[in-house]
Amino acid sequence: MTAPTSSADVAVERGERWVKQLVSHLGRKAEVEQREDDVVLRLAGGSCALSADEAGVHLRAQAPDVESLGRVEEVVGGHFERFAAAEHVVVGWTRA
Repeated sequence: MTAPTSSADVAVERGERWVKQLVSHLGRKAEVEQREDDVVLRLAGGSCALSADEAGVHLRAQAPDVESLGRVEEVVGGHFERFAAAEHVVVGWTRA
């Protein structure tokens, strides 16, 4: 069985700044793995890879089950939306 996944692409300016802020905040309670093209947070029973480019921030979540995937989406997406509230950011997850 394949682990459930979801993704969200959020169009924001200065995407690197948002990734850095999320990793700094969530990294206090999550394991952080810096890779060449992204940063992976292991939290809430799953993981989320974060990357940024000129189009914005890209989130890729994975967990062993749908319930855990929902928690990862809620934690990462919820924090992103709160941090970027002034920019009216909404994180819309698409499940694969």
